[in-house]
Amino acid sequence: MPPIRPELLDELLKDYQKPEDLLGKDGLLQQLTKALVERALSGELTHHLGYEKHDSSGDNSGNSRNGTTPKTLRGKRGQVQLDVPRDRDSSFEPLLVKKGQTRFDGLDEKIISLYARGMTQREIQGHLEEIYGVEISPSLISTVTDAVLDEVRAWQSRPLDSVYPILYLDALQVKVKSQGRVTNKAIYLAFGVNLQGMKEVLGMWAADNEGAKFWMQVVTELKNRGVSDIFIACVDGLKGFPEAIEAVYPQTQVQLCMVHMVRHSLSYVSHKDRKAVATDLKEIYQAATLDEAERQLGKFEETWAASYPVIEKSWRTNWAQVVPMFSYPSEIRRAVYTTNTIESLNMTLRKVSKNRALFPNDEAVFKLLYLALRNISKRWTMPIPNWSGAMNQFAILFDGRVPMGGLNQNSLTQTA
Repeated sequence: MPPIRPELLDELLKDYQKPEDLLGKDGLLQQLTKALVERALSGELTHHLGYEKHDSSGDNSGNSRNGTTPKTLRGKRGQVQLDVPRDRDSSFEPLLVKKGQTRFDGLDEKIISLYARGMTQREIQGHLEEIYGVEISPSLISTVTDAVLDEVRAWQSRPLDSVYPILYLDALQVKVKSQGRVTNKAIYLAFGVNLQGMKEVLGMWAADNEGAKFWMQVVTELKNRGVSDIFIACVDGLKGFPEAIEAVYPQTQVQLCMVHMVRHSLSYVSHKDRKAVATDLKEIYQAATLDEAERQLGKFEETWAASYPVIEKSWRTNWAQVVPMFSYPSEIRRAVYTTNTIESLNMTLRKVSKNRALFPNDEAVFKLLYLALRNISKRWTMPIPNWSGAMNQFAILFDGRVPMGGLNQNSLTQTA
């Protein structure tokens, strides 16, 4: 389009005195938007009918103008009251402002963005009204965000890679209203690391109670979506999971997740001791050998058992499930027990869900968590540190199970 002539701008701004005259609720931009949109719609109707307004060539043409319909159009610049032209036989389909459209392009994306960051409907309402002068209802917010559900379903059923060297399972506790009752539900997330060392959430599932039947459904779904092998599954002592994964992936090694062990342990520790206890726990699970780990566990008991007997008991009870990690080379252990990503994921999801004391249904939970995961995954642009070394050790330890080209693809990723 040609540039706007300065003379025209001067004419428009001749009465300008303060910012509100330009940007206010009834300012020049609002008036100009209304005038331009209505003029464009009038032009669309003229093109549709094939004759100008008041042109005699339209007589007895079979269709004609039929007044206007008032419409409020909301957007990031506020809301505009429009008079949309219509034709007598209702065959006119506007392009600029479609039938049924009540929002300018961009507002839906803004609502979804705010929702994904954990804002409640009331907070989104207040934010949009304060910043943009737009009044929207809770039902509109629900309508806009519900449009994401098809995307959630497609994501949950998408094909997956054939091999994941590492799989983590983590859970988020939420309250959901079901059949008039409020129930505590665990939302389980399967978090994988692929052959290139890239992080990926494979899916999420809601469960009232975990058990072998539930976990069989989860691992079977992963199998049906293309996952043929998992080398190491890190879990938090999930009831029924070892049996389920052994049935579907008999070669997978199930390892008690150190992230969950440490998280559970630190939940009993006072703030002043937290750093010291975390450091001493690291001496246990980062020990070079099993003998050294057992020595460090004994040392931990001498230091902390009197203050935190629950931690010592937990590690002793679960020690048999901790032991397998000491058979892994250091490169694999560092890859498996990198806690930052899992802790960051868990913290972000809890942050976006904490404002909602109660979800109306499972779909509302999935909708919010999916949008949050979509934002989080944008930051996962690099492989896990030192992944090449880990992949070489995986190829030795899990001989014959790394697909052809797996190491080559990883090397390309590392050098990109």
